[in-house]
Amino acid sequence: MKFDVVSDSIDHISREAIDGSATSMIPQGSVLVVVRSGILARIVPIAVTGRELTINQDLKALCPDGTVDAMFLYHLLHSKMDDLLGMVSRGATVHRLMTEQIRSLSFILPPLPEQRRIVGILDEAFEGIATAKANAEKNLQNARALFESHLQSVFTQRGKGWEETTIDECIKFIDYRGKTPEKTASGLRLVTAKNVKMGFLQEEPMEFVAPETYGPWMTRGIPRKGDVLFTTEAPLANVAQLDTADKVVFAQRIIIMQPDAHRLDSTFLKYLLLSQPIQQRIHAKGTGATVKGIKARLLKTVEISFPKNIAEQRNIVAVLDSLSAETDRLASIYQQKLTALDELKKSLLHQAFSGEL
Repeated sequence: MKFDVVSDSIDHISREAIDGSATSMIPQGSVLVVVRSGILARIVPIAVTGRELTINQDLKALCPDGTVDAMFLYHLLHSKMDDLLGMVSRGATVHRLMTEQIRSLSFILPPLPEQRRIVGILDEAFEGIATAKANAEKNLQNARALFESHLQSVFTQRGKGWEETTIDECIKFIDYRGKTPEKTASGLRLVTAKNVKMGFLQEEPMEFVAPETYGPWMTRGIPRKGDVLFTTEAPLANVAQLDTADKVVFAQRIIIMQPDAHRLDSTFLKYLLLSQPIQQRIHAKGTGATVKGIKARLLKTVEISFPKNIAEQRNIVAVLDSLSAETDRLASIYQQKLTALDELKKSLLHQAFSGEL
């Protein structure tokens, strides 16, 4: 269950089982609140029942009497989301919201006709917001798809003078997979697989190791700014470039790739590894039933191709960098629109339940 109207689920219970137990039927038009889940730290899922049904212990049902409109209560609870989140008891994996805490929420209940007037205004406004969000999300997808399409065309519609080889033949591996060094509250930055995203290095989570760890730990090789970082599992084949010349320490599930500078540009290698044809070849060599990974010896056998002329590689990089920057610019604009629409929704809810609509 997430939001809006719930009329069915993947699990069912027979009428006979209900009659022979203490389970109660929840009437249509009740409001369901998730009170036990791993996601309650960031949101409390709320929905309205579209039919008579039963619930398990992870849910609580609020059954309005004739003085309360179900959708009014639904919107009201969303307007109280910050209060609800503040009441959540956070466990290690499961978070809980107690029934008494929900009952403690205070609000002003207007007459039923006024409730329905407010619901009508909110429903119409939220429908417009939903349409605007769908358009922004579609535009965001289109911007990213345009870059992906161009990236793929570079490596599937190659011109003359491209060299066919394998990763092992022209790229040096610095392999820091294995045990992670002991973390500290401050010190040198620790880069793990969690920081390596598709095409960029993410700051979060920001973790550290003691400066004196650097020498004893970094014995397999010292990375350079611009080196390509590759995750070997969880997730497999995320690719980014090291974006700093400062000393950093590397942990498990990362291989640092240093291409032969006379043959292969580092940024070109990043785009090459991000391209769909090479991603498919890497994943085809991956192993693992639940967590897919790749062994270094198999990764080295992956076939790659690139222009023999370094200048041509850098020309391709310049085009891809420009298109990537434009994609990021558009993505930022659309993300700002999505954030603004979410804020507008919160503002409307606040106005609705503070007598301003």
